[in-house]
Amino acid sequence: MKPFLILQLRPEPEASDNEFEAFLSRGGLRPDETRRIRLEREEIPADLDLSEYAGVIVGGGPGCISDPDDRKPEVERRIEREILGLMPQIAGQDIPFLGCCYGIGILAHHLGGRVSKERYGEAVGAVPCRLTGAGRTDPVLAGFPDSFDALVGHKEAVQELPVGCAHLLESDACPFQMIRYGQNVYATQFHPEADGEVFALRIDIYRHKGYFPPEEADALTEAVLATDTSMAPRIISNFVARYRNA
Repeated sequence: MKPFLILQLRPEPEASDNEFEAFLSRGGLRPDETRRIRLEREEIPADLDLSEYAGVIVGGGPGCISDPDDRKPEVERRIEREILGLMPQIAGQDIPFLGCCYGIGILAHHLGGRVSKERYGEAVGAVPCRLTGAGRTDPVLAGFPDSFDALVGHKEAVQELPVGCAHLLESDACPFQMIRYGQNVYATQFHPEADGEVFALRIDIYRHKGYFPPEEADALTEAVLATDTSMAPRIISNFVARYRNA
């Protein structure tokens, strides 16, 4: 089996390690079935050959692609350049890709879509996501109910469906919760790898990053720990199952 390439951009080691473990657990992957690159501290190798990987998974992080460049720390600008540098090949060759949260902004931006903070930002917590007509027939969403809860927390969002994309999941507050470009390039606005414990850790780590008033952290933690998000991680397991032996 080819390994999966996992690209991460969280600068906090505890959050990054926890996210990586969540990807492994949800995907049923062993560490030796992946190649992990932490982009906040290392560059993508110039000789990286995506044909050697079963697929690419991109995690989330505190950065926003819609922020002006002069307001982004240098590490965020570099991470953005690194990932965007892969997108022409991924989209052009329809390479299996799953972008989680930050990944939907990267994909939409690459495709010429509008990503901004104008509308559709969502506070930290659970939202009901609904299958669209296209979502009901997509193999990565096979076995999903018409509606399920997923965990969100984001400042920016895709403002309209990029050209060439299928719209797979929607919610009331943010219509574009999951999209697909071509047959194999996926992205979600929510965090399919996260359950309540994963989000509780992130609430603690990011309590001063502008996602919520810091004094609300305890109440948010209690709420996410009480939320049933057992369906959302199946997106990762279905993605891995579909491409691990392709």
